[in-house]
Amino acid sequence: MTSTGAASGQGIVDAHHHLWVRARHPQPWIDPHTMAEIDHDFTPLDLAPVARAAGVTQTVVVQSIAVRTETPELLGIAADDPLIAGVVGWVDLAADNVGDRLERLRAARGGERLVSIRDLVQSEPDPAYLDRPDIRRGIAAVGAAGLAFDLLVRDHQLPAATRLVRDLPEMRFVLDHLGKPSLGHASLGDWPRDLQALAAEPNTTAKLSGLVTEVDGPSWTTADLRPAVEHALDAFGPDRLMFGSDWPVCLLASPYARWVEALTELLDPLGDDERAAIWGRTARRAYRLDPA
Repeated sequence: MTSTGAASGQGIVDAHHHLWVRARHPQPWIDPHTMAEIDHDFTPLDLAPVARAAGVTQTVVVQSIAVRTETPELLGIAADDPLIAGVVGWVDLAADNVGDRLERLRAARGGERLVSIRDLVQSEPDPAYLDRPDIRRGIAAVGAAGLAFDLLVRDHQLPAATRLVRDLPEMRFVLDHLGKPSLGHASLGDWPRDLQALAAEPNTTAKLSGLVTEVDGPSWTTADLRPAVEHALDAFGPDRLMFGSDWPVCLLASPYARWVEALTELLDPLGDDERAAIWGRTARRAYRLDPA
């Protein structure tokens, strides 16, 4: 098996994982019957062994619920944990004082590790959500604060994401989970075309993450993931792609190590420098992470 980015000497960056303790922050999106594998608390003590075993030396923890109290807690956790180099937080983008809210987060303990903001756009029923003036104003405030913005969208929302990215060329955008293509089917629909259009905007990068849970069915193979990964490589190139585990959500379909092994196999045709970009360098640049 070809080595991962650990061979670059800097180690791997896991650019997308979550943490939660439900007594403090309930996760109402978790169905205890169909999602029993993740109907638990997940803390840095749970993450560290599996991440370290994969060669991960830095991570980016990502918000999971739209509440004001979660991001300060994640920043505090990052302040205490040398493994967590960055936090993708949440603010109410429709608020009139997004800039002030971001200043308060950055002034909080661990605030220097705030690297991006994310909104749960995938759950928004309004197809024009990202076109709304108030949401655009909030996202622009994120950019004005020097932060990236994570795009959590489904495949049918990619055109709206492209309009946003095109209209704010001075900002950095990171596409989560490649826009959630519908994998394991004969056709990927409009996703290849729409991903290509987004990738044409130079202020975007994308995460090779969250793919195993997009396969329709209880099991998946590397072949199921190959069309999406190969198209992403063609569209973005290695220097604009980054690895993310989506742990613990990935546990619905795969252990941490199995996803790392599958991605390692999928990236086998690339050169050492190209693999090093995906396993760490792109994330460090896109999120402006301090060296490990």
